[in-house]
Amino acid sequence: MNAKKNYTKAKRRLRLFLWGIIGTLVLSLGASASVLGYLYMTDLPVSSIQQSSQLLDFHGNVLTALTPGQTQQSAVKLADVASEVVQATIATEDRQFYHHMGIDFKGVARAFLVNLEHLSKKQGASTLTQQLARNLYLSHERTWTRKAKEALYALQLEMKYSKDEILEMYLNQVYYGHGAYGIEAAAQLYFNKPARKLSLAESALLAGIPRGPSYYSPYLNMKNAKDRQKIVLQNMVDMGDITQDTAKRAYNEMLVFRPQEERAETLVAPYFRDYIRRELAALGIPDEIVEAGGLHVYTTLDKRAQEAAEEAVAKQIPAAGDLQAALVSIDPRNGYIKAMVGGKNYRVNQYNRVFADTRQPGSAFKPIVYLAALEKRAVTAATHFVSAPTSFSYDEGRQVYKPRNYGGKYYGDIDLRQAIAASDNIYAVSTIMQIGPEQVISLARRLGIDSSMKPLPSLALGTFPVSPFEMASAYAVFSNEGKRVIPRAILKVTAPDRRVLYEASPMESEQVIDPSDTYVLTSLMESVFESGGTGNRVAASIKRPVAGKTGTTDSDAWIVGYTPELSTAVWVGYDRGKMISVSESHKAAPIFADYTEKALTSVPPKIFTVPDNVVSIYIDPDTGKLAGENCPVKRLETFVKGTEPTEWCDQHGAKQPDSPQAKPVQETQEAGKRSWWQHFKRWWTN
Repeated sequence: MNAKKNYTKAKRRLRLFLWGIIGTLVLSLGASASVLGYLYMTDLPVSSIQQSSQLLDFHGNVLTALTPGQTQQSAVKLADVASEVVQATIATEDRQFYHHMGIDFKGVARAFLVNLEHLSKKQGASTLTQQLARNLYLSHERTWTRKAKEALYALQLEMKYSKDEILEMYLNQVYYGHGAYGIEAAAQLYFNKPARKLSLAESALLAGIPRGPSYYSPYLNMKNAKDRQKIVLQNMVDMGDITQDTAKRAYNEMLVFRPQEERAETLVAPYFRDYIRRELAALGIPDEIVEAGGLHVYTTLDKRAQEAAEEAVAKQIPAAGDLQAALVSIDPRNGYIKAMVGGKNYRVNQYNRVFADTRQPGSAFKPIVYLAALEKRAVTAATHFVSAPTSFSYDEGRQVYKPRNYGGKYYGDIDLRQAIAASDNIYAVSTIMQIGPEQVISLARRLGIDSSMKPLPSLALGTFPVSPFEMASAYAVFSNEGKRVIPRAILKVTAPDRRVLYEASPMESEQVIDPSDTYVLTSLMESVFESGGTGNRVAASIKRPVAGKTGTTDSDAWIVGYTPELSTAVWVGYDRGKMISVSESHKAAPIFADYTEKALTSVPPKIFTVPDNVVSIYIDPDTGKLAGENCPVKRLETFVKGTEPTEWCDQHGAKQPDSPQAKPVQETQEAGKRSWWQHFKRWWTN
């Protein structure tokens, strides 16, 4: 009887125990299902990895990251990654990647036993999915809370994305050292090639870097990098991806690394990048939004022109020493800034000399003086002044100014074209004294020059500092038939969600100079690049119509010039005003010539547009009068209609035409046509 009672009690206890187990399992399964359901229905948090704001050129091509220190993250599809990269990554980081749901429980148990045996964290068990979750959503602190969150986020990733999508995200986010996030950035950084073209040896080396980006960097420690590469190759052998012989050949392959100094993230238009950041702030887009990342800034920069500018500066300015250079180039037709070089080495010195307002432009300022005089009809191309030591009194006779020509060379009785070509100082001061310095300052303001100036005779010689940016902007008006367009660098800014934060207004221009006056000035300034001109030494390098002016002071060398498509200012000198040598002063013109030709290599030569109110007639250079039949030298000269000479030269016994009133006009029309064809042939065959 007692035995039966005991059996009944035991059976009841067993039944209760079994029901307890079943209940626990049901509750556990229910809880697990609830947790999994919750994870599936819950959105993943916003990624904590900053997608760098990107700078794009005029054609929409990505130039570089906008924030210094960030590398451009070029996301690629898994199909555009070499298969060897995928195999090496899985073999090294997560061999069970395609067989777990985000957490490798066997791997966790194995790591636990190994760590318990050695009483340390000798082996980890994080899957690729967990690593991605950590990189996207968490910090790298070593806490149980972080590990728990990592596991939950890994499960969510596995629920919401396929294995290939997770692998693709991982390869686009993992850090490969030296600022390179993602396999594409790493391939470009280390081997200067896209990820799809990586070899087995290159893939194995890159796959080994994420475990210790500094320790396994081939730039910092080649031995460590090669040792790690050997381990990765052996892992691939163990996985059956490659044979032992293949691994050996890959390990022995000589790798060619891209030189560190060519790292694109710090070398692509760095001075322009800094300028864009200032412009964004001026547009009301604060630094915190830029730093948050994801912006796309569409700019006016032309990548080919920028490369041409950087190459031209590097070719002429020695890497060693303190000699510096700056170049800025603007499209006169729309104000787009096409190229900007603020110095020879951004890593050493980030000061952008394009906007330096402490440099005297010297003779490069003279065209503004001459344009003011042409506007006032105070001079024409045929106006003569005597180039000789001269004293000019001003301030109602209380002060005297005695300019000198460079090298003490004077030219006697010369006209405006000769004065511009030879850069004569006496002629320039004579001109400003005719019209008054106030007229020149007024014109400079219309051209966009805001730098401080004083109404003194020395203004004619460029003694008041003007930035290269202002000079290029002013000359752009000359090229654009007297129309001023405010320079711009940013066309559009979009947010990460593609919202337009800023879009430039349609281009507007203002006619600030009569087209006829600017054309006459352009015609005169073309002489700078002809025989006897100060830019003649680079004339053979320029295969298109170009006008400009050189300028030299004790510590500055300039050339500012333009074609119908580009207005460019080049400055060469020392930051602290150190005197430049003659050979150093000759470097500005070659920079201008090399840049102009390379930047416009695909653009056919184009002549400057001739306004209707311009005439060209033959004159006698000695007298500035109409050339007679017996004048030994005749020069075809350009004038605003109504300002051309009407008297005939009478110094060479010339027989004057029977109809002096009509003859010059007829010659003007025919000679003008012949002249342009002759000029074009010279430019084409030069």
